[in-house]
Parts: sequence; structure tokens; C-alpha cells
Amino acid sequence: MTPEQRLADAFVALAGSTADGPLDVPETLTVLAHRAPVLLGTRAAAVQFAPAGHDTALVVGSDPQVFHLEHEAAGRREGPGHECRRTGAGVPWAQAALDSGPVRQRWPHYAPKALRLGYTQVVALPLREHTGTSGALVLLSGAERAFSPATLGLGRSLADFTAVILERAREADRSRTLTAQLEQALTGRVVIEQAKGILATRRAVTPDGAFDLLRKYARAHQRSVRDVARDVVEGRSDLDRTDPAR
Repeated sequence: MTPEQRLADAFVALAGSTADGPLDVPETLTVLAHRAPVLLGTRAAAVQFAPAGHDTALVVGSDPQVFHLEHEAAGRREGPGHECRRTGAGVPWAQAALDSGPVRQRWPHYAPKALRLGYTQVVALPLREHTGTSGALVLLSGAERAFSPATLGLGRSLADFTAVILERAREADRSRTLTAQLEQALTGRVVIEQAKGILATRRAVTPDGAFDLLRKYARAHQRSVRDVARDVVEGRSDLDRTDPAR
């Protein structure tokens, strides 16, 4: 398979995570973490994901050792992934030589552990959404040289594409939730109007008077107006024959 085919396959795999229904976030992040090393020529990769409102990051890695490295770093609020999520760019730590003095001082737990695993270079690329940075793609290499511009450019494309998928999936989920709430509210309104009509006819009152009966009965029995109305419509209530306050 050519590099172009591998790249196309990775984008298809990322986009396909939503093909059969709601987005499987861990699966999407796993696709990114496992495909990135092959596509970018790095030794390993990990993803930290924590959208707005979430303090704890979801972490996946291209192998178990990297997962533990990044998971521990996220818990300590240390390392390139955490800083990239917090700052939105990770500058000046976006690219770092793990054996340098400043990096060891800044990440006293992360840098030594990464070095023991054989990694010497790290870069963190933000998962950017319209509302801010929701995560980071962390790339680890054992090479002495820094990451090439081509590697960084392609890495940013993968990170940006993944961020778009994650954001649109959450927007779709919010839309489904709102639609369900609106449908529920509409159904409740229809039931209430039906109950008002029944009560207005049976008790010879105006529609407003019928609604007042529903509201008083619901308050007296600590129930919702919609539930009381449903009982009236389905013939399970004696509201049309009794004092609603009793």
C-alpha cells in the first residue's frame, strides 16, 4: 500500500466511526493513535481528549507503554499532552527534546519515564474545535532530530480532521436531545389541550377554567399537569366529577 493509500484509508477509518450511528469516541481516538505512527513515521502516538466541561482526559495510546505514560501524565497534569490541551498550542513545548535540562525540569516525571522507554523527541498537536482545544495528539520519536515540517503538517491535518468529527458528533447528539425534548413538550401540550376540551365539555367551563382545574388538581396531588391531563384523556381520572382540590 502506498503512503497516499494509507493516508486515504486513515481518513476513511476516522470518518467511518460515525457511519453506523452515534460516534464511538474511544474508537475514533484509537484509530488516530494507531494510524498516526505508520502515517507519520514516528515510533508511537497517543491522544488525550477532554472537551469543555470535562476535567478528566480520555487517553488512548498506540501501545500499552505509551498509554500508561500518557495516562499517568494526564493524572499528574504534566507533559506535552496536558500542556497542549491547556494552552491550545503547547508553545514553547510543542516540540521538545526530552533529554534537555529545561524539559526535564518542566516535566520531572514525564521526561525521565519517556526516555527510559527509548523516546528522545516529542511533539503535541492540538485537537482544535470552534470553542477551543479539546485534546492533543502526542507523537513520540526515538530519533535525535526534530520532527520534519512535513510530519508536523500531516499530523496537524489528522488532528484537525479528528477534532471536526468529534465536534460535529457532539453537535448532532445535542440536536437529537433537543429534538426529543421538543417532541416530548409538543406531545405534552397536545394531551393538555385534549384534557382541557374534555373538562370544558363535562364541567361546562371555559378552556381557561378547565386548565385551572388541571393545575389545581396537579398541585393538590403533587403531580405534573401533563400526567393529570393524560389520566383525564385516558379515562383514569375522576377530575370531572370531584373537587379538584381534594
